Amino acid sequence: MTDHHADRPHEVRAFFAARAAGWDARFPDDGPAYAAGVAELGLQEGDRVLDAGCGTGRALPALREAVGPRGAVLGADVTPEMLRAAVRAGRGRYSALLLADAARLPLPGAALDAVFAAGLISHLPDSAGGLGELARVVRPGGRLALFHPIGRAALAARKGRPLTPDDLRAEPNLRPLLAGSGWDLTRYEDKDDRYLALAVRRG
Repeated sequence: MTDHHADRPHEVRAFFAARAAGWDARFPDDGPAYAAGVAELGLQEGDRVLDAGCGTGRALPALREAVGPRGAVLGADVTPEMLRAAVRAGRGRYSALLLADAARLPLPGAALDAVFAAGLISHLPDSAGGLGELARVVRPGGRLALFHPIGRAALAARKGRPLTPDDLRAEPNLRPLLAGSGWDLTRYEDKDDRYLALAVRRG
């Protein structure tokens, strides 16, 4: 199955580095959608959660609110410019920010209760390997949310591309991809105003 966005890490960095400064201005109304996506993770007070590929940190305030002051929130991104934009936007106060590739996280195994990943899967050079790495750092029974503030069809239209059957975010492709990486897909939603795939880490 092909993935038109499976760029090498340095290409991903270059793509987002050039767009970091104006990223939030391009999508100024996404905040409530991110908060609603975070809510679907079912986080508890005191949970430890990672925003993988956090970008400018739009999910971080909602993640912090969900886990409370006793919880731990970590935002990781491979692009320094995105993390600097997150700090400029004041989102560093909600989370520790880590310059790291989501496919090679400097975290011990089973360290987290949950992972939120917005738009990440399209930019993983090795989707199965990246999802496997997220599984490694999440405890058995922990949760993963793959999220986008618009659905696949709307996103393809925005980019002037057709939806193709080999899109790895399509449920028939995503379910076995997750299963092979240690996750069980428990919910799948692909509507105009949201893409959300929820999975549980196998024990």
